[in-house]
Amino acid sequence: MSTSTILGYIAAICTTSSFIPQALKVIKTKETKAISLPMYIIFNIGIIIWLYYGILINEWPIIIANAVTITLTIIILIMKIKHG
Repeated sequence: MSTSTILGYIAAICTTSSFIPQALKVIKTKETKAISLPMYIIFNIGIIIWLYYGILINEWPIIIANAVTITLTIIILIMKIKHG
């Protein structure tokens, strides 16, 4: 495995795992008042595009990170819409 691939996986773990506390908090408290709906919509669109890009260039760090991130951020987005 190349250094750049290892670096990609490390970056993916850091950025993706940063959403876990927020998702858990939103699920537990159902509190989404401080979350910006437009920001999360735009952010989810960006993640979907990054995921598609990763698939196109066959880069697993990008694919895995964005597949997990989109799952977490969609949970937050759904909770924001439902409990807004």
